Amino acid sequence: MSDIPTIVSSFVAIYAPAEDLFPGPDSENVKSGELCKRWIANDHTLIKAKDGRWHAFGIVGPETRILHEGTWMAFHAMSPGFPLREAIAGLWEEHPKVLPPAERSNERRELWAPFVVERDGIYYMFYGPCEMRLAISTDLFRWEPRGACFAQQGHARDPWVTEVGGVAHMVYAAGESVWLRTSADLRAWSDPREIFRMRRPGIPESPVIIERRGWFYLFWTLYDGDNGSYDNRTFVYVSRTPYDFRAAEEVAVVLAHAPELIEDEEGRWFITSAEWPRRGVSIASLEWR
Repeated sequence: MSDIPTIVSSFVAIYAPAEDLFPGPDSENVKSGELCKRWIANDHTLIKAKDGRWHAFGIVGPETRILHEGTWMAFHAMSPGFPLREAIAGLWEEHPKVLPPAERSNERRELWAPFVVERDGIYYMFYGPCEMRLAISTDLFRWEPRGACFAQQGHARDPWVTEVGGVAHMVYAAGESVWLRTSADLRAWSDPREIFRMRRPGIPESPVIIERRGWFYLFWTLYDGDNGSYDNRTFVYVSRTPYDFRAAEEVAVVLAHAPELIEDEEGRWFITSAEWPRRGVSIASLEWR
């Protein structure tokens, strides 16, 4: 029998964007070099560095009357220590934002929902929207854009990468579906495979696949316009295979927006949430029951 993912603690804030200069280029409501006091963080990723500290990267943009305006770079925050269960006791140190448009020539300016994975000492950051793009780093501070991996009708966005049987599997959202591609080298990706299609009005966001005890769990966050721009309804489906959740059973609804699921060094599980229940990124403990 499959387990049920259950949030078992209150959410604790670990990152809230501080005031900062907008790097540009100009948008409708914000000019290059303008000091923006309020920023909004959204889809994000956590990765453990070689020294054991945890780093967070994610969507960030100045708060304006236009949703997602100026979300053209990624925030970068680092944990005050380790292990993760101790590093969530306070706000993480904010570092300069990474990959603004000036550092990404010949790319669209938007940078959405970065996901970072490490292989052989190199960190790979995948991000959308529309084209799924790649940047690489050896230290998590300096990033080198490597261009588009693939594009897809419906605008590929919100990647999550995990290994299954030694092969990288990327799940992401496009249109009203969740899709999957595989890769041996994290650079060349297979043709897309639809693994889930919406059964209700709205679109899926921020998909995550977790493999546990012979089961695969697909998490995705709903956006249907009925629960604000940062909807906290994340649905969980379970399947024996990562390749098809279209008829899978819904086993849970967890309250978190654009969550990441992390297993720490000690086998403890955590779940994050953006812009809910408070500004920035928060984290809570999770158990499988």
